[in-house]
Amino acid sequence: MPFTFNRLSIPEVILVGARAFPDDRGFFMESFKESTFKENGINTKFVQDNYSHSIKGVLRGLHYQKNPKAQAKLVMAIRGEIFDVAVDVRKGSPTYGKWVGEKLSEQNHNLLYVPEGFAHGFVVLSEQADVVYKVNSEYSPEHEAGILWNDPQVNVKWPIGKPIMINKDLQLPLLKNADNNFVYSPSSH
Repeated sequence: MPFTFNRLSIPEVILVGARAFPDDRGFFMESFKESTFKENGINTKFVQDNYSHSIKGVLRGLHYQKNPKAQAKLVMAIRGEIFDVAVDVRKGSPTYGKWVGEKLSEQNHNLLYVPEGFAHGFVVLSEQADVVYKVNSEYSPEHEAGILWNDPQVNVKWPIGKPIMINKDLQLPLLKNADNNFVYSPSSH
């Protein structure tokens, strides 16, 4: 099988290992296969692909879109290395305010599945990084929201000291003040 699926400490977030098939020319790999993902608990119809290029130290996040335009994401670093983070923002969830983080790189070929109801962000660890990710709902500016990257309640252990960020992200609210309409449902995971 070209993929492995590992549920993290927040079980709705899944680390997907993709298998590369190297030869003298380079390598080939599948980064998504609907039937295999569905068999392994990721039954998400992706409708938009996004591409981000950043330099070392850039932190993008922590972002989400509110209902009814909430987004699940499948994130992959195709060049360089990032530390990718998902924060549970579903009110009433047993893991509300908790986070998981994984290194994604062109070497490890890992992908991170971040479901709806999670804030997402990443920081670039290499000199440059190219990140591609699929989403299951198109970008909707009026549903855009987020939480502050260094919210002490969430306490993400970012592997950098002082990130490079845009002013918009530096002004995001704390989780306790966030504009958030996600409610945990035990049957939804």
